[in-house]
Amino acid sequence: MSAPRRVFAEFLGTALLLVTVIGSGIMAARLSGGNDGIALLANTLATVGSLYILIEVFGPVSGAHMNPAVSLVMAARGDLRKSLLPSYIVAQLAGAACGAWLAHAMFELPILQWSTKLRDGPSQWLAEGVAAAGLLLVILRAPPSRVAAMVAAYIGAAYWFTASTSFANPAAAFGRMFSDTFAGIAPSSVPGFVIAELIGAGAGLGIHRLLGPAQSLASIETTLENT
Repeated sequence: MSAPRRVFAEFLGTALLLVTVIGSGIMAARLSGGNDGIALLANTLATVGSLYILIEVFGPVSGAHMNPAVSLVMAARGDLRKSLLPSYIVAQLAGAACGAWLAHAMFELPILQWSTKLRDGPSQWLAEGVAAAGLLLVILRAPPSRVAAMVAAYIGAAYWFTASTSFANPAAAFGRMFSDTFAGIAPSSVPGFVIAELIGAGAGLGIHRLLGPAQSLASIETTLENT
């Protein structure tokens, strides 16, 4: 697959992911009657479905990273050409911003805005580190045919078991600072999230290496049967 097509797939995939996250957050907030639990549940379900579809659609083209932390780890492992890494990250960040603006346009909100929702503190940063570490661990160890389902399921669960609602993605944090809606994050909170996500991604890679080469469930069962 040519480099321009791969980069475009990262831009489009990330834009559609942010459209889903922000757009479903806007709709959920409007329809939930002020019940944040219901709004978060709706936001979660939309994100899970979108992640599964986007990974299946764009995976064969670009790997469907849609996440600078994932791209950095893949480049470090040699699974992504280092010459492509800057283009991937720029495309992901640009896609995230465009996704936020498109969501606003669909809901007749001001296109350009900044979030005022502060998400600060050690517990938030720890949660983002845990979310990103778990995400990379799932990506690196999931059987290829199950990556989309397992990543979507993990993020859906992490929406609820992390204090930060599991951004786990520097591009998502970047895009969401442009939206003063349910899913937004204040610009001043973004650096802490990004640092925690990058540290978490590195931790996920380290844990993967400590566990050894990933095996499919079928190969594990065969090994157990032969011992």
